[in-house]
Amino acid sequence: MSASAQKHDVFQAIADPTRREVLKLLSEKELPISEITSHFSVSRTAIAKHLKILSEAELVSGRKEGREKIYRLHPEPLSELKQFYDQFWNNRLSVLKHIVETGRENSGLKVIQSETEKKEP
Repeated sequence: MSASAQKHDVFQAIADPTRREVLKLLSEKELPISEITSHFSVSRTAIAKHLKILSEAELVSGRKEGREKIYRLHPEPLSELKQFYDQFWNNRLSVLKHIVETGRENSGLKVIQSETEKKEP
């Protein structure tokens, strides 16, 4: 299957800052592509490609209205993302709570360090 034919998941779809901004715009109201494009310094074609990726992730849909296509947000797939981050932070907070309560940092629990944390002296 070619890369363009693959269905994008929510994580891939929101990885790009332009697509995140499009989602913010659509969270306020349904918009035609011309109005979405007016908020960016990229071409209508570029915005159409972003909307296609968001559509493939089922985050937006478009409907024809006259000569324009009106896009709307479907926030339901974002619940997968919320669940992922909730689980991630709950795990990190549980480890922190254990460390604080026991006063022992090396208590057999594995703490995953970010690249920034690894570089600190």
